[in-house]
Amino acid sequence: MAIKVILLVVFFSVMIGVGFYSRKKARSVNDYVLGGRTVGPWISAFAFGTSYFSSVVFIGYAGQFGWKFGLSSTWIGLGNAFIGSLLAWLVLGRRTRIMTQKLDAKTMPEYFGKRFDSKALRIVGSIIAFVFLVPYTAGVYNGLSRLFGMAFDVDYRICVIVMAVLTGVYVVVGGYMATALNDFIQGIIMLIGIAAVIIAVLNGQGGFLAAVRKLSEVPTDPGVTTTALQGSQGLFASFFGPDPLNLLGVVILTSLGTWGLPQMVQKFYAIKDEKSVRTGTIVSTFFAIIIAGGCYFLGGFGRLFSDKVVVGGKVAFDTIVPTMLETLPDILIGVVVVLVFSASMSTLSSLVLTSSSTLTLDLIKPVMKKDMKEKTQLNLMRVFVIFFVAISVVLAFDPPTFIAQMMGVSWGGLAGAFLAPFLYGLYSRKITKSAVWASYIVGVGFTVFNMITSWIPSPINAGAITMIAGLVIVPIVSAITPKPDKEKIDEIFTCYDEKVMVHRIKSLEEE
Repeated sequence: MAIKVILLVVFFSVMIGVGFYSRKKARSVNDYVLGGRTVGPWISAFAFGTSYFSSVVFIGYAGQFGWKFGLSSTWIGLGNAFIGSLLAWLVLGRRTRIMTQKLDAKTMPEYFGKRFDSKALRIVGSIIAFVFLVPYTAGVYNGLSRLFGMAFDVDYRICVIVMAVLTGVYVVVGGYMATALNDFIQGIIMLIGIAAVIIAVLNGQGGFLAAVRKLSEVPTDPGVTTTALQGSQGLFASFFGPDPLNLLGVVILTSLGTWGLPQMVQKFYAIKDEKSVRTGTIVSTFFAIIIAGGCYFLGGFGRLFSDKVVVGGKVAFDTIVPTMLETLPDILIGVVVVLVFSASMSTLSSLVLTSSSTLTLDLIKPVMKKDMKEKTQLNLMRVFVIFFVAISVVLAFDPPTFIAQMMGVSWGGLAGAFLAPFLYGLYSRKITKSAVWASYIVGVGFTVFNMITSWIPSPINAGAITMIAGLVIVPIVSAITPKPDKEKIDEIFTCYDEKVMVHRIKSLEEE
């Protein structure tokens, strides 16, 4: 217990110290929200990765999908790395940084408002972002609760309050730069922690080959897939697992979804320059391979602990990973606790900063007071950080049942509404205001409809379908609705091909 407590105290001290160190870099709205758009590649890459992978991945997703798909769940981690990180940086990184600077947009709703010349799009976008980020936060805390139930004999509510207060302090004081620097530190902890945990858990099963052999002897659950495969052995240790179609749905949601999440895309707004984008692409992909690939690979061995996680014939998915860690040495459990705290705090800080800046800049300022002073905006954002942290604590005291289901709703609503118009808006001059409204309606409408009716039983698959639907609907609606003002659009797109004039040094060139 002493080792765990010491590690946590050191960890918390560093986080708060970074917050106060970053205070002098959070004196303007641009500094507070985007770090002055001067964030380097390594810090940007780690900020992207740590915001991507929270306790939701380590505790919730890894446990549930590892149980369902076995070792093939590793494909989810690889999809996160190559689609959610590599392709996201290649497709969105440079263009997002350039266009948002041209538009002077600090948030995703502000981008929609200025790119499509619509105050209403900006306001409604800010409401969507705020509402659907709430279940995300609940999922972060829920994952943390499972871990603390295993590692400490301390009331979970106390742990939630401590984490919320500490996160709130360094975000309020230091803004984006404090969040990004802490993300970098937390990312290093996560890399070390996940490697140590995988090695320890596999050693506890007799090594990698012995663990795979045991997993290959586990029969599939009746009714999981086609009749020919029911009860078959070896599928949980196979290449595509027992249910490749549903596996694909999870890969799409958890990988493509990052392209439309405000707190993820905002990392591109803040990066320093084009060279940093290139370096950040490589670093972010490497980070995702280790963290996401490692988490899902570890979760793939969950069925080897079935005697402890199946209660009354039902699988307690969110207890699978904590159960796998129970027998680890105290020092490793301490590392895991710090690992999950790192993942949780990095994601929570990103969520509260995104929510507070969106509410202030995209809802309060345009609606209430257009000429709001910069100091007032800063103070209001800090108040909203505290407000959002407080809401997250209330939700955490009585969170919904399964982490993965909450995440499916959150990601489906946000990415379903935002992904397609944001992506197309960076590349095409033909996307219309009506197409953005259509994406909003489909993303939010279908997500809410499915929550009520459970028309598609899995929120994960529903979220994936919603995102793909947006990618189809936006160009179709754009083709049949009035075109945007050509002169305005052409002026916006000059940011990608600006001409630079220089004085010639020599007037008489050699023939």
